[in-house]
Amino acid sequence: MPTRREVLAAATARLSSAGVESPEYDAHTLLAHVLGVERSRLPLTDDVPISAAEQYDVLVARRAAREPLQHLTGIAHFRHVELEVGPGVFVPRPETELLAGWAVEQARALVSHRDGSSVVSSGQATSSTDARGSTGAPTVVDLGTGSGAIAKAVADEVPAARVFAVELDDGAHAWAARNLAGTGVELRQGDLADAFDDLAGTVDIVVSNPPYIPHEAWESVAVEVRDHDPQLALYANGDDGLDTVRVVERRAALLLRPGGVVGVEHGDAQGETAPAVFSGSGRWELVRDHPDMTGRPRFLTARLAR
Repeated sequence: MPTRREVLAAATARLSSAGVESPEYDAHTLLAHVLGVERSRLPLTDDVPISAAEQYDVLVARRAAREPLQHLTGIAHFRHVELEVGPGVFVPRPETELLAGWAVEQARALVSHRDGSSVVSSGQATSSTDARGSTGAPTVVDLGTGSGAIAKAVADEVPAARVFAVELDDGAHAWAARNLAGTGVELRQGDLADAFDDLAGTVDIVVSNPPYIPHEAWESVAVEVRDHDPQLALYANGDDGLDTVRVVERRAALLLRPGGVVGVEHGDAQGETAPAVFSGSGRWELVRDHPDMTGRPRFLTARLAR
């Protein structure tokens, strides 16, 4: 019977040779998955049963072939929630947690200031005046929700919020429906370009992680993403990859109440061009760009002019 140290060392070496970005982490995660324990409890395991070692070897081989780790475990962790993921849906990235966190901050600020006072959060001014009534419950719309990651995170961390999400792709919508079941999020299927006409002018926060990779840049995309995530979630038309961002700008302007805010993720090469989509339209104030955990440009925020 092989020991834990032996199987982990062999798996880490194999994944490293295959070019996997985080071989040690992935090796430990897969072994914990096979053994049905938390990663933190792996040190309590001395020997690995033969049947588990064989199952583990199969998963390590698939990971070495650059199949996404989350497809192998069936789970993606995003802020404080878990998401079921697999073929047919975009696997949420840690970078997007920052955008979700911004939306959470904005929604919490509105809940805390439902008396109508103004607040400033993350450099973005907001108002808690609610166009629908006196409750002050913020309305949040996630355009192109994919697995439902941002919508689920907001609903989890701001239970008072009314959260809506839309997804076009059949496969991704099915995953989102599974992940958002029981959360209170209203999920619809359709094109973000014309979604939520019934909410026009009443939304407090719009958030979106749209496709933004230009088609000609596909070679620069990580193998796990390029070969396994849906192309609809990755690639945008237009030479600059911002066609869908432009659609989000127009839809957000229609959905938001005056003074409402929007947050949109973009590529690290679009730190100037993506915000320019908003500042150039003449509809927005306080257009700002925000870095990710590595300091690279990652998402923009703006406030609809009153």
